[in-house]
This record gives sequence, C-alpha cells and structure tokens, in this order.
Amino acid sequence: MKRKYPRRKSSTFGSGNAALWMTKFTELGMATLQVMAHRVARMAKAGPMPSARDQAEFQRMWTEKSSAFVESWQAMTAQAVQQQQAAALAMASSWFNPMAWLTGPSRAWVPSAGQAASKTLDIMNAGLSPVHRKAVSNARRLGKTSHR
Repeated sequence: MKRKYPRRKSSTFGSGNAALWMTKFTELGMATLQVMAHRVARMAKAGPMPSARDQAEFQRMWTEKSSAFVESWQAMTAQAVQQQQAAALAMASSWFNPMAWLTGPSRAWVPSAGQAASKTLDIMNAGLSPVHRKAVSNARRLGKTSHR
C-alpha cells in the first residue's frame, strides 16, 4: 500500500542536539543532587566551628561555582557570535551574488525553524558544558570522601 503522505525527514532539532542536551541536563541534575546532599550533610556536621578541611571544601564550592558561571557565559557568547558571523556571511554572500540580481532576492540566509532550534540548542549546550563538567567531577570526587 502506498503512503498517502511522504515520510518527513527528521530535522536537526530531532537529531542529536536535543538528545545530547537532555542527557547532559539529566546528568547535571543527578550530580547536583549528590553534591548538594554531601555538602549540606558536611555543613550540618561541621556546625558553627568547621574544621580546616571543611573550610577548604566550602571555599572550593564558591570558587567552582563562580568559575563555572563565567566559563558558561563565555562559551555561550562565543557560540552565539560564531553563529551570528555565519549568518552574516551567508547574508552578505547572497547580496553579492550576481545571479541573485537576475533571479530576485535570495532567502538562502534565512534559517528554517529546525535550524534555528538547532542553533539555539548549540548555544545552550555550550553554556551547559562547563557547569556539567564541574558538577559531574564534584560528584565523583565527593563520592570518594566521607562526611567527616
């Protein structure tokens, strides 16, 4: 039996970008829970007089958060600038194409909805990567230590 409608090709949004982002987001959620549980238990046991080891861990917590935040914003900015430059290049090349003068204005530089969603996920993935990396490494590191 012949299909009434042709099969849709999967867009770039439905391919690996969204799956990668959701996998990282899920891993980040699990690692965050583990790290928070460990650190809150450590803070509760330390009480008002934390040991030198606890103070070092709490200081590390603040520096890691701020550095991950800065890395995240830098990666997102770099990814966004790269995509804007690619769009500007595509737009400029369509302006200076002599065939476009004969055939009319080209809309080749206008992204489709799937391409726009894929580019947005690329920016989000770039921003999530440093935070994910820090959280997962913290979960591994703190999983090896005791709550002493």
